[in-house]
Amino acid sequence: MAFNSQEIIQDIRAEFERLLDFVTGAEARTAKADSIERGLFKMLLRLGAQLLQLFFVMRSEICSRQAVQGKDGQELPYHRDTDRVYFSIFNKVCIERPYFYKQGVGAQIPLDAELGLGDDSYSDLLREITEFLAVYHVYGGKNAGFLERLFGFRLSTRALQQNVAEDAESVEAYYAQKSPPCPESEAEILVIQADGKGIPMVLEEEEVAEAQVRLGKGQKHGHKKEAIVTTVYTITAAPRTPHEVIASFFKENQPKRTPKKDCEPQNKHIWATLDGKDMALSRLTQQVALREGVHIQYRVALCDGCEALQSRLLLQFSDFTLILDFVHANEYLWDAANSLLGETSEQRLEWVKGRTLQILSGQTEQVIAELRQIAKNKKTKVAQRKQLHKTANYFERNLPYMDYPTYLSKGYPIATGAIEGACRHFVKDRFELSGMRWLQTGAENLLRLRAVAENEDWDAYYAYRRDQRQLRLYGQSVSNKQPLEVQAINSQPVLQTFVASGHSNYSQLPLAV
Repeated sequence: MAFNSQEIIQDIRAEFERLLDFVTGAEARTAKADSIERGLFKMLLRLGAQLLQLFFVMRSEICSRQAVQGKDGQELPYHRDTDRVYFSIFNKVCIERPYFYKQGVGAQIPLDAELGLGDDSYSDLLREITEFLAVYHVYGGKNAGFLERLFGFRLSTRALQQNVAEDAESVEAYYAQKSPPCPESEAEILVIQADGKGIPMVLEEEEVAEAQVRLGKGQKHGHKKEAIVTTVYTITAAPRTPHEVIASFFKENQPKRTPKKDCEPQNKHIWATLDGKDMALSRLTQQVALREGVHIQYRVALCDGCEALQSRLLLQFSDFTLILDFVHANEYLWDAANSLLGETSEQRLEWVKGRTLQILSGQTEQVIAELRQIAKNKKTKVAQRKQLHKTANYFERNLPYMDYPTYLSKGYPIATGAIEGACRHFVKDRFELSGMRWLQTGAENLLRLRAVAENEDWDAYYAYRRDQRQLRLYGQSVSNKQPLEVQAINSQPVLQTFVASGHSNYSQLPLAV
């Protein structure tokens, strides 16, 4: 490949001619759309690499070779040109930059700062694409195969893991400086939720030394560590009756309807960590403080009945109304029904619906008494008695948080749908794929980037990360001008202008003359 700008321009013009011939030539007149599309994509990748190389060569050519001033004020003379590899979505290109050096004083490469290059060889766009894929899919395997199939090169699992680790470092700092949602976009009920989900972990070194070579029946390599998932959002009060909840929950003759936007969670912020309950709730406290204001009229904390989380929520969020997740309470009723009536019994639904209505109507103590009474019956089997007591004990322990008539009349949410979905999608769908085992550091890094993606902060976070890197490496901030790619998208396309002008000779297109 040529490394002189004029030679590269000639190569690009020739490549552009080939592109036009590809879609207008004799073979194109009988070609299938699929073959043209695939061919164009490969040719455009090659053209993109040439254009990117041209950009770097031209920037190097216009870069001054006059002596520069070092950080301590001493002059650094031009020493030589040095190159570095740049891996982009168009594949690998080479960057030649003037290198300024003086023995005993130091060295500088000003063009690196001007180009906003990092201290590794991967382009920011390539990092973002591969890391976004890693957030939702496995590191290697099909993920790497997808990149190779699409772009023609493969990124190693180790390189991707290292990039994820580096780019996850600034997530907490990003959220610490991010402005809270404006009050106009918030609703009147501030809601917090917390739940735990196990992540399969790799044995640590000391555990590996003690591990059995061959496991016994039911034993597994590694163990699970609980990730605490928290969320905070606001929601509009929606008063309803127990019968309305029953009809909706059990889908009784429910007409199809589009949920009102103001009844949906507003500005939901999700986070997950393996650093324990105290650390998770400490961070949640910070997020809650950012969301407080005169617009907040009510405060609700939803939890599934985990005593360790409930006690901490009561202590750290004493001004919040703690509510037991209604869905979890209902699951305990189903467990009791399955034990009593059998999992195939048609009577289960009506039995559960009746007791659910009682609970929502403030008659939980009557349900507890009924369960204990059935358990005392001599005809009740041991396994059934055990399940009935388990359900009754669960309700009894959580009675202070089951005042559903009051919650419903005030329009409070009574189910942890937001956090249950987060546990399933945020944690389980990524971290519990077949055969997966995690080191805590690697899992924590990925949890942070998943939070960025799920909170729809991806673009803003990566802009912040680039700015922080520029400050760290070069002591300067990234320009806040409109990005060039946005300017390019907003400008009138050259081809559109050309077609509108009525010209038919493609040689008049830019780079074709």
